[in-house]
Amino acid sequence: MNTSHVVLREDGSYEISGLLTFATVPALLKQSSEWLASGERVITVDLKQVSRADSAGLALMIEWLRLARARQLQLSFANIPTQLANLIRISGLQDLFPTESS
Repeated sequence: MNTSHVVLREDGSYEISGLLTFATVPALLKQSSEWLASGERVITVDLKQVSRADSAGLALMIEWLRLARARQLQLSFANIPTQLANLIRISGLQDLFPTESS
């Protein structure tokens, strides 16, 4: 099944679970417009529960950064899965992705 879920955690971060792929990115982008407009100035997206990701997932992360910067929000990513970290590294985008350790 091609699914992903976004959950607002008690600590205020957003947890993405499931797939971050071509099949799920359009729905995630639509959902993210809500939390990017939530009024929070600092947003953390936790990717620990992402089970699989592809280049569309990386493109979505770049789009989230673009949207956050346009709205003057601070967006960071926690627990970037190895698969995505490798795509980031291969693409030379390490400096683009602020991360938080957990």
